[in-house]
This record gives sequence, structure tokens and C-alpha cells, in this order.
Amino acid sequence: MKEAFGATPSFLLWLRYSTFLVMYPIGISSEVGLIYLALPHIKVSEKFCIRMPNKWNFSLDNFYIAFIALGIYVPGSPHMYRYMLSQRKKALSKSKRE
Repeated sequence: MKEAFGATPSFLLWLRYSTFLVMYPIGISSEVGLIYLALPHIKVSEKFCIRMPNKWNFSLDNFYIAFIALGIYVPGSPHMYRYMLSQRKKALSKSKRE
């Protein structure tokens, strides 16, 4: 809207920066829940795992990568949420000044 018409209606700007308040926690919790529920299947299937010996002398286990992802999501999600709140505050306060 802004690129086409030069301005964005205030309700669309508010909607853009406010829907994450509900959608973000739902998205993060569903991703974490799905990773957690998939862990037993990942361990049994060993899909996309690289076992040694191979020509690269390298081993990779997808089960542990999923644990690392959980370890990043859990402490990282509050930080990302606070960042989005600050972006919302900045964008909505800028629109009120204009």
C-alpha cells in the first residue's frame, strides 16, 4: 500500500504490527512441540544421518541437531518476542507522529 499509494492506512499498519502478539507464541510453541514429538521418530529412523566411516571422516546425527534446535528456540524465543515488541512500539509511535 505504501509503495503503491504513498501511505498505509492506520488499521493495516496496526494489524501488521499487532497480529504477531498472538501468532508468534502459537508458531513457536507449535514448532517446539512438533520437534519434541518427532524426536522418537528421528532417533529410530536415522533419516538424514551421516555415519562413519565415510570419505569425509565426518559423522552427523539429526537427533542431536533437533536437540540443538530446541536448545536455541527455548531461550531465544523471548528475546525475539521482545525485539518484535520494540519494533511494534517504534513503528506505531512513528505513525502517530506523522
